[in-house]
Amino acid sequence: MAVLNLKNREIQCKIVYYGPGRSGKTTNLEFIHKNYTKQVAGKMISIDTHGDRTLFFDFLPLGLGKIRGCEIKAQLYTVPGQVQYRSTRELVLKGVDGIVFVADSLKVRREKNMLSLKDLHENLKNLGMDIRKIPLVLQYNKRDLEKQGLPLMPVEKMDHELNRQLKAPGFNASALTGEGVGHTLSRIMKLTLQHLQKEFQWAQDK
Repeated sequence: MAVLNLKNREIQCKIVYYGPGRSGKTTNLEFIHKNYTKQVAGKMISIDTHGDRTLFFDFLPLGLGKIRGCEIKAQLYTVPGQVQYRSTRELVLKGVDGIVFVADSLKVRREKNMLSLKDLHENLKNLGMDIRKIPLVLQYNKRDLEKQGLPLMPVEKMDHELNRQLKAPGFNASALTGEGVGHTLSRIMKLTLQHLQKEFQWAQDK
């Protein structure tokens, strides 16, 4: 749940990057940390396993400047994608304001994407939230691997399988090169702030 301090004109919201293991969630945050230095408001914190996979979560605070006199801050989190960390994923989702679902474009990861999206739906339901009502953006990551000759799912097919009911905005991306990372972040922040505006009317018309 976003923290609104209307006296100090400050909004702090929580964005969670969700998706199967190795889909590129941490790589998204690493790119933002390295390339959005003006907006980064602190260190990126990662807790990895010995295999460099996220054990608990990654965390990156951002300061995004003022909109209509309100200071906008965001806290970006990732979840561990491995199946055995389901309870951790539910814990990280508590209080979430917006979600980026990072899907892996590799053909061999098709089923993992679908299972992870189902897992997201169920975890949100356990927390009393509806995946169709929360700000959500889908990112079709690793599109750069096509140049290396690796078999990828066509974006249209991924969109049909993952997004035909949700109808959320979707972006092609390569978190490794940064393609689509900024567009994804920008859209989820826009959707989240619009959602908070409907709920709290924080931005008053002048």
